[in-house]
Amino acid sequence: MRAVLVHGVPSRSMNEFRLRLRISPQEMLAYYTGEARYLVATASDGTRVKMPARFLRPHVTSQGVVGEFLLCCDERNRFVSLERVRG
Repeated sequence: MRAVLVHGVPSRSMNEFRLRLRISPQEMLAYYTGEARYLVATASDGTRVKMPARFLRPHVTSQGVVGEFLLCCDERNRFVSLERVRG
């Protein structure tokens, strides 16, 4: 799976990351077959965001997972939400 961290903006009590994802249906199959459990998104500066692939499930279409998403994490960088913002 390939992803790019587009923008990370910390707020007072949450961390928010804008992610541009383009994951093919074949790549998502690795999640459904149990081969892949995590998505790792890498920023151009080398910053990496790791999250369980199961959080992508509501966003899977016949094209896979494509678009820009807002990943929100709490102050301990634990998952809060993943929302599609464009795409």
